[in-house]
Amino acid sequence: MKKISYLLSLVLVLVIIVAGCSNSTAKETNKEGSEKTSYDGLTVKLGVQGSGGLFGKAREEKWFEEEFEKLGVKVEWIEFQSGPPMTEAMASNRLDFAGLGNMPIIAAQAANIKFKVIAQTLEGKNNVAIITKKDSTLKSLEDLKGKKVAVVKGSNAFNFLYRGLEEAKIKASEIEIIELQPDEAQSAFDSGGVDAWATWDPYITINTLTDKAKVLTDGEALGVLSPSFTIVREEFADNYPELVTLYLKVVKKALAWEEENYDEALEHYAAANKVPVEVIKGTLDRSKMISIPVSDEIIAEQQKTADFQYSIKTIRNKVDVKQVFDNQYINEASK
Repeated sequence: MKKISYLLSLVLVLVIIVAGCSNSTAKETNKEGSEKTSYDGLTVKLGVQGSGGLFGKAREEKWFEEEFEKLGVKVEWIEFQSGPPMTEAMASNRLDFAGLGNMPIIAAQAANIKFKVIAQTLEGKNNVAIITKKDSTLKSLEDLKGKKVAVVKGSNAFNFLYRGLEEAKIKASEIEIIELQPDEAQSAFDSGGVDAWATWDPYITINTLTDKAKVLTDGEALGVLSPSFTIVREEFADNYPELVTLYLKVVKKALAWEEENYDEALEHYAAANKVPVEVIKGTLDRSKMISIPVSDEIIAEQQKTADFQYSIKTIRNKVDVKQVFDNQYINEASK
């Protein structure tokens, strides 16, 4: 019995030693003697829609790489055409940060994808609209009856379209909704394959300022907000809260550069997107990026959108949107 007791004690000591060694790989001691997190082998995956604009500039200048690599963290950029694929990537741990509209967030929460909303990035009044051809005879939402309308399923424009139809007392079955990604929708719009397109910027401005299209209605005219947000994968935020704050600090650095170098920014974005400067200026006027805490009013608007989508069975589960909003990181980044 004494031998068994001795062996058990030895095993317990070994377990404690192994646990201590294991913890030492996760934590290091800095010069001041306090612990800091080790990020050995960590790569943070940043999702963006398209390759131009503010994040395009940040990628060129390596602002994110510069700050994250100080901590030994690598940065990987992943491009998407719209929000829904971003939340799918986040669900499978292939994406850590994303900027996207209100509807994909609601659909993701209803699907029990684990994420946190950490900042508001667009006000939501004019960044989503329904556009038609410049010479179209369509003048109001009521004129959409019997027409073909392109939209990305699950996007903020998808929510805007359905909210607009409800306002106009039009049943979705009274129009032909064609679900297309932006590049497909642009081709269909150009060729006359669709009569209208529910979309967001820069597509609104690119088409209206090049005289291809006119706005049938937008959020301001309809009284429907379509704010956009920054989200982070929940497990990443729980494990590395300081990196979430760092991400938002770099965003603020990029926004400060744009504000201080406005004319240069216009020229740069125009060259990167191969469009006239006037188009970029129009895009920024319509949907200039921000990075601010999410207000109670915006959260209430988000709940209204979630309740509406549940009522039309676009999402299967009723959600309490407050559960995914967390301003602690943007508040810390703003200090």
